[in-house]
Amino acid sequence: MTGCEKAAHFLLDSRPKSRVYPLNMLQSSAAVVGTIQIGKAAKVTALSVDAIRLYERRALLHQVPRTAGRFRLYTADDISRLTFIKQMQGVGFSLQEIKRLLDLRERPRNACREVSELLKTKLVKVRGTIRQLQELERELAVDLKKCNRELTYSKKHPPRNCPILQIPNRSNREA
Repeated sequence: MTGCEKAAHFLLDSRPKSRVYPLNMLQSSAAVVGTIQIGKAAKVTALSVDAIRLYERRALLHQVPRTAGRFRLYTADDISRLTFIKQMQGVGFSLQEIKRLLDLRERPRNACREVSELLKTKLVKVRGTIRQLQELERELAVDLKKCNRELTYSKKHPPRNCPILQIPNRSNREA
């Protein structure tokens, strides 16, 4: 027999040096209408090809069909999902959190309470980060004043060691 024979969920290529292909691998050009390959998907979503492949490995995307030449083919729904992933990463969600949001997106009718909890948790983390950054800002401002004071002093006196580079003694750490 020549050509490809359907067997269970696989296609069997019975030619010499044959291979077994998953059924989701598309064999005709008619099946690729309305789809785009990974490079175009990357351009459309402003993601890298590597990022898209990572999302596939992490199961953030459903398994996409492939051509006989093993090229991935993405639909408009896949592009929408990739755009959502990028937007959620942009507001600070981890891939694990995004996976949960994508699962909830599949059943949006009863998802609002859980989405609300995820957003509250993220907001608490963001506020904690803001507090830490504000404390860091205060420390940097104090250190900058010390440096500026030393620079002013060194204009009229012999230069001294930079106070920021000094090994802190116990009294400085307690202050």
